[in-house]
Amino acid sequence: MRRSVAHNDDRTTNADSPQRAPRSTGLALEPNPALVEHSRKRAESLQNRIADRITAFAGSMRFVYLHILWFGAWIGFRVEHYPFGLLTMIVSLEAIFLSTFVMISQNRADAKHQVVADQQWRTVQDEDKQNEELLDLSRQILELTKAVHAYATARAEAAAPTAAHPSGDDARPAT
Repeated sequence: MRRSVAHNDDRTTNADSPQRAPRSTGLALEPNPALVEHSRKRAESLQNRIADRITAFAGSMRFVYLHILWFGAWIGFRVEHYPFGLLTMIVSLEAIFLSTFVMISQNRADAKHQVVADQQWRTVQDEDKQNEELLDLSRQILELTKAVHAYATARAEAAAPTAAHPSGDDARPAT
């Protein structure tokens, strides 16, 4: 289902933009407390901080540009002759280490997803418990409503003959 972009709705999409725009509420979005705690614990370790920085740098365009300059200078200044054995070994070692950092980064992402999933599961469990409590309260209210209705109906039926004939005499035709 497509909505027109001309429609003034923050959630509108069109064929060129499949992503939904975030709804602007004016309130600052608070970070997930479980992720904040996870990040705090992760930052306590020096090796995690180093791995995070290396991964962040290796995943940037500065890293790409640096390698373009490095390879260009290596070949341009003829640091070694073709077939570039030393450069090949250096790049191979770099690839081994970078693949390790990629795996570390994936493990970190998996850990974050697990933290969020665990928190969401606890939230679902709490909501289920609250829903059960609300259903029990609704059943109690329904039973009380039925009892009040039955009592009111019985009182109305008992009061109906006296209300129709206040003197208590049967209605007799006048002779």
